[in-house]
Amino acid sequence: QVQLLESGGGLVQAGGSLRLSCVASGRTRSVSVMAWFRQAPGKEREFVASITWNGGRANYADSTRGRFTVSRENAKNMVYLQMNNLKPEDTAVYYCAARTLGSYNNWGQGTQVTVFS
Repeated sequence: QVQLLESGGGLVQAGGSLRLSCVASGRTRSVSVMAWFRQAPGKEREFVASITWNGGRANYADSTRGRFTVSRENAKNMVYLQMNNLKPEDTAVYYCAARTLGSYNNWGQGTQVTVFS
């Protein structure tokens, strides 16, 4: 099992930036992909971005491509989400997730991001 802990959320004005961090521990060698998801009040959890643990290939949701950048630092078991030009609709709880055995079955507790206009 992989344990995940997010940090870096907060309150920011529209157009501003935030950087989220996620540290992984436990059976990190079993991880193939790290991802960020988010869930806004009253909405389902949605995919934000992902990055392969080896190779660093990134993938983004249409709503975040061009504004968000996902990166990883394997030596520290860290994954980051740099969020620029934030919009009020980006307000949500952001979750870090690790894919092992073909599914996202490891999740962090989440960190709140609130964007005000």
